[in-house]
Amino acid sequence: MASDSRTNAGYDQVNVCRKMHTFVRENDRALVLLTSGSLSLTQSIVELLRRDFDAGEGLARASSLYDAARVVGEQVRRVGDLDRAALERDGYKFNVHLLLGGQLRGQKPGLFLIYPEGNPLSATEESPYLQIGESKYGRPILDRGIRHDRTTLEEAAKYALISLDSTMRSNVTVGPPIDLLVYGRDELRLDRHRRLDAEDPDLKGIRAQWEQALRKAVLELPAISLRPGTG
Repeated sequence: MASDSRTNAGYDQVNVCRKMHTFVRENDRALVLLTSGSLSLTQSIVELLRRDFDAGEGLARASSLYDAARVVGEQVRRVGDLDRAALERDGYKFNVHLLLGGQLRGQKPGLFLIYPEGNPLSATEESPYLQIGESKYGRPILDRGIRHDRTTLEEAAKYALISLDSTMRSNVTVGPPIDLLVYGRDELRLDRHRRLDAEDPDLKGIRAQWEQALRKAVLELPAISLRPGTG
């Protein structure tokens, strides 16, 4: 799971805000929630989820990851009931998308995307990753690289980091720090996490090596035969 930390309300109001949230009961469940869209709306959703979780309700009681995704969807709809009409009256869309990943004890890990309407979509072997937010710049890297049956967790973490970094390069609405979290089957805890700011030496090194590798690969491609035009 990887997320950036930039939020903006126009070019002159850019802030840093964490978009990765964790819900953990060690040896029972480990859940990670990523958010995108309106910051005020996603903050409300996360606050309601956290309040219930701390009270032993909601995500703390869900009996499957699908049910947990439905719990998130219920809170999306709840906030929608509170705020959607006022937002749309002033010309704003109810814009929130969330990713929920993780595992409950005794079950398989999984990943769900929750839409603004509250309905969930699951990742599958044929579509082994999901994205939210500004995804088009980094998606080609994932499409060409990720293979459900061959990509290791360590490789997937590199793909996620490169994909986000490429997006930051092409779109000013996406920016550091990057939160990167790796979870392995049946760990039921979240202790492999890294927060990389713009000057992190590992991030800068990966970026430089990736750009060099791209240029080298292009140079090594077969020459393109170009025939003179007939017109």
